[in-house]
Formats: sequence, C-alpha cells, structure tokens
Amino acid sequence: MSRLDFTSHRLWVDDPLAEGATVELTRQQANYLQNVLRLGDGAQLLVFNGRDGEWRAALAPQGKKSAALRVMAQSRPQEDLPDLDYLFAPLKHARLDYMAQKAVEMGARRLRPVLTRRTQASRVNLERMRANVVEAAEQCGLLALAEVLEQEKLESALANWPRDRLLVFCDEAAEIADPVAALRAAGVGFAKFAVLIGPEGGFDESERALLARIAPIARISLGPRVLRADTAAVAALALVQAVLGDGRSLS
Repeated sequence: MSRLDFTSHRLWVDDPLAEGATVELTRQQANYLQNVLRLGDGAQLLVFNGRDGEWRAALAPQGKKSAALRVMAQSRPQEDLPDLDYLFAPLKHARLDYMAQKAVEMGARRLRPVLTRRTQASRVNLERMRANVVEAAEQCGLLALAEVLEQEKLESALANWPRDRLLVFCDEAAEIADPVAALRAAGVGFAKFAVLIGPEGGFDESERALLARIAPIARISLGPRVLRADTAAVAALALVQAVLGDGRSLS
C-alpha cells in the first residue's frame, strides 16, 4: 500500500480525475469545505473517485454556496480491494451504519444485505449505506469504494454459489476450535472469499440445512462469547483478512 497522508482533508468526487482537470463540487461539498472546514481559495486537499487514484487539488471558491477544485498531481495510484464479499442480515439504524462503515474499513469489496427468517430490518436504505461507504473511505484513506448491492433473500444469495468463492460462515453452533487454523486449511487455492453474518436471533433450521448444502464453505466459531451481529462482523472480517486477505502481507 502507498504511504498515506493523514494531515490533508480527503474528499470523494464522482468526476474523472487527471492533471489540470476542474471538478465542480456539489453544494453540500462546497458548504462543507468553505463553511465547516473554513478552507479558503487555494487550500489543498486530496480527492479520489474510486477509479483514478488519489490526487492533490486546490479549492477555487465561486461564492458562498459553490466551489470547484483544480486537480494538480496524482498522490497515489489506484489500488483495488481484495475480492471479499460481505453478506449480512440487516440491523436497525445506527448499528447498521456502524456495521457498514467497519466492513468498508476492513476492506470488503461488496456489501450484500440478505434477508433471513429472523432479520431485524426488512428494508435497507441503500443510499444511506452508500453514504456510509463514502464517509468511511474518505476517513480511512481508501482509494476504492465498496459496492452496495440490492438486498435479497438468503436463498437467492446462496443459489448457484460459485465454486471459486469460499464462503466463510460464522456459526454460533460450530465447535469452538482454532478459527485461524480452520481458515488456513479451508482457504488453500482460493483467491475469492465471502463472509456471512446472520441475524442476532441466529439462522433457523431450514437456513442451516441450506447452508449445509453449500460448497465451498468454511464453518468457523468466533469463540465462547455471544457477540452482537455488528461485533461479529468486525471480528470475522479481521480474521479473514489476516489469514486469507491482504493482511497476510503484514505478517
């Protein structure tokens, strides 16, 4: 990973980025930079769009409610996220925001809400989730944005499961054993992964029977303590990234 600049403000934009380009900011972005951060003409910040890497840009105010950015030079080339899907039973309100943000921080490439028999929230505000993705990427120095997929039923998400993607199923009923060893053994030969976190009420018997027929799959325990779903998400993604994902390069 390229060295991060933790001192500069970062902003996601949807425009193409190249040296000399001009990016027109939304009113919300202009207000944030000029009236919240109180940045003036020529103030420099970092911008990214998830496609063209990270660039240094200078602020060019155009009034109290509008502004543009002058793109100067690239600071980091584009980097891809590991091929990691995060499947989860939606939670309510702030806890779902937290879970989405942490999944992004942990490097998930796709966020896939799945409806189970015991899911707490039957509808997901996808725009709010995408806003959480952008905010987490801005704050954590990420260059790529996780994709937010439409919600679907668990049965649909698992239908025709691809043979080249290992599904890591965090199962409260699994025997308590070494999850690191289990992941190392199951992950041999795979470059694509998915993590599945169920609802706080757990999967019902029909869903367990469905999961028993999925291959390839790795059932792991997250330990002897009962974890809330948002806590389990962080623990599981950290394990998978450390053992199978881009965290391996740090060991």
